[in-house]
Amino acid sequence: MDYQTLPAMLAFIAVMVGTPGPNNLMLMASGANVGFRRSLPHIAGILAGCQVVLLAIGLGLGPLLARFPPLMVGLRVAGALFLMWLAWQLVRERPRQGQTEPEADRARPLSFWQAALFQWINPKAWMMFLTAVASFTDPARFTPTMTALALGFLVVSAPLISAWSLFGVALRDWLYQGRRLAHFNRVMAALLLATLYPTFMT
Repeated sequence: MDYQTLPAMLAFIAVMVGTPGPNNLMLMASGANVGFRRSLPHIAGILAGCQVVLLAIGLGLGPLLARFPPLMVGLRVAGALFLMWLAWQLVRERPRQGQTEPEADRARPLSFWQAALFQWINPKAWMMFLTAVASFTDPARFTPTMTALALGFLVVSAPLISAWSLFGVALRDWLYQGRRLAHFNRVMAALLLATLYPTFMT
């Protein structure tokens, strides 16, 4: 990968990873509900899962799915169902009026494996990786360009997605006043459901 392509690749990754999507919204909600430390397995799972999906697409999974549209439809439906389940968990786990912070902290964040496996049905991840592999890898130099792309995603993604969780943490003191956390979780659930719109409009 030449020096002219590298800045464009890093800028693409930063924009795609740093903007709102299912992963970032879930991490923000996780930070607000359970804190940063308990969200670390979720963060690690996203990073690991994205690397595996990216490699699978680079090795030819993308064209295979294009040849069999029902497989892609199945992934989209599975992703939609999982996001709806996550939205319900956010609403269901909201603290009751008068509940203290330790009691509200019983909400469970996604585990490493849940977050990693979710990337296989994450619509934004698939769109992002398919575009990245098509734009920034060279079939004649697949190994070095694919390695550079994977490292770029890992290095840029780690601080950006962590920042979303930390932003949620920064809101905790304010959210644990009255019914604010309950309202926040409802908004996060609605935004998660809103991310489904482009999935079924393409």
